[in-house]
Amino acid sequence: MTTPDDEVTSPAARGHVGSDGAPSATAPTPPAAPAPPAAPAPVVPENPFAPPSGRRPAPAQSPYGGGGAAAGPAADGPQAVGHAPSPWRAPHGAPAHGATPHGPPSYGSPQHAGASHGSPQQGSPTASPLPPYVPATPGAGPGPSPRHPSHDPASPYPGAYPAPLAGPGGPGGPHGPGAPRAPRRRRPLSAVWAVPLVVLALVAGVVGGVLGSRLGDDDHLQDAGLPTTVAGAADLARAPESVAGIAAGVLPSVVSIEVDGPDGTSTGSGFVLRADGYLVTNNHVVAQAAETASTSVVVTFVDGSEEPASIVGRTSEYDLAVLKVEVSGLTPLLLGDSDAVVVGDPVVAVGAPLGLAGTVTTGIVSALNRPVSAGDEGDTAFINAIQTDAAINPGNSGGPLVNARGEVIGVNSAIAQPPGTSSVVGGSIGLGFAIPSEQVRRTAEQLIETGQATYPIIGVLLDQRYDGEGVQVSTEDQEGTPAVTPDGPADRSGIRRGDVILAIDGRPVTDPDELIVAIRARTPGETVVLHVRTGSDERDVRIRLDEAEAR
Repeated sequence: MTTPDDEVTSPAARGHVGSDGAPSATAPTPPAAPAPPAAPAPVVPENPFAPPSGRRPAPAQSPYGGGGAAAGPAADGPQAVGHAPSPWRAPHGAPAHGATPHGPPSYGSPQHAGASHGSPQQGSPTASPLPPYVPATPGAGPGPSPRHPSHDPASPYPGAYPAPLAGPGGPGGPHGPGAPRAPRRRRPLSAVWAVPLVVLALVAGVVGGVLGSRLGDDDHLQDAGLPTTVAGAADLARAPESVAGIAAGVLPSVVSIEVDGPDGTSTGSGFVLRADGYLVTNNHVVAQAAETASTSVVVTFVDGSEEPASIVGRTSEYDLAVLKVEVSGLTPLLLGDSDAVVVGDPVVAVGAPLGLAGTVTTGIVSALNRPVSAGDEGDTAFINAIQTDAAINPGNSGGPLVNARGEVIGVNSAIAQPPGTSSVVGGSIGLGFAIPSEQVRRTAEQLIETGQATYPIIGVLLDQRYDGEGVQVSTEDQEGTPAVTPDGPADRSGIRRGDVILAIDGRPVTDPDELIVAIRARTPGETVVLHVRTGSDERDVRIRLDEAEAR
């Protein structure tokens, strides 16, 4: 009994095989004597990648139109089917796996047999392993790879698309690429399309003509022919109460003042008090000239004429000074009644801010009785000021603040400064202050008549450190000056050290400067009523103001 492994089929049983692999046409030979049984052949493991016949099968026709494999010997085992070059390339300078450094590039996808069998190359996607090769059926050529279509050099669509089939639609058919085509018959354009096209062409022509004519026109004219007014018809007269009318009446009496001394040049403003050459300005404008003999003071009038000026008198307590120029026939400004001014009255400020002579600004009276202390600690002016929002800038100092009738109601003296600044670093912030005209009248008369000015006092020192209600009389002497002047107005009225003054003439006071300003707004010899508290006792005290000589 034999097994399938022992059974051997002779060539006579199957027929003679020729050199080309086909059965021979010669007649079979008579059976020979049975040969002794041969030793069994050793069992060799079957190569899963070898063809069943033991030799390479003939290439099969690709269903995609390709021919067989490329001619030439090929090694047994899985073969990569040729196709377009792979996009998965090794980095520049290193050959891809399966290709020699100097040979032709290998073809295939990352899943091709030529992909790396180790770790994927850096910079390229990970390749998938090739699936096991499946041998073809004996006697048939290998089929196309499901991943890589075979390449037929004769196919017009190598490696990707099937070749066109022959037939009616193929290359040789009547409708193929090589067949002649019958000429198409042109259809005439119908009226439905012709009319709109004609209309569109006409509109385009009109629009193009208009645009062309406009682009070609020159916008320049030989005569502009602008409208003009009749010569001499403009009326330059203005109502006296208008700003222009007020400015026209005030400007001829306003002057610019320039002081040139060792500390440099400073400028300010002033105005005429008397027709014979007396002018008034701020003390701080001419203070340098009073302290240094080599300093010159020059006054410039509205017509541009310049005149040297001398100082008649000055006072730092009220920040006023009177100058004299040797010119007669000047037009003085009237000093109005500052006590009749109310908040909201219109005002005009005139002067030379920043050296710009003849500058006029307007505003209103924004507050009254504003306590203002100006100057340094040793030369402080206390002003019961008129507050205005008319623009007042450096250089306006000493100029007039006039009402709607052109009367002087104040002399511009100071402007507010932003908190934390020690000097004027900018211009107007809408808070300007002027010395009331009634104070200007009294002080100017004293300076013109005597060269000295006086101011009222009550004879007490105030405690600047006190922060309670009202204002407290100092409890200690200061730099040799007694807290309460012996036999002075306060001493004679019974005011003592440490007393608290709550009001003056019924107006509450909360700051020492406020009380000082209120007193200096009076005249020496005038009587005021102070509301005083001693301990827990409060009372009204009448005081007759005394006189002190101003510095």
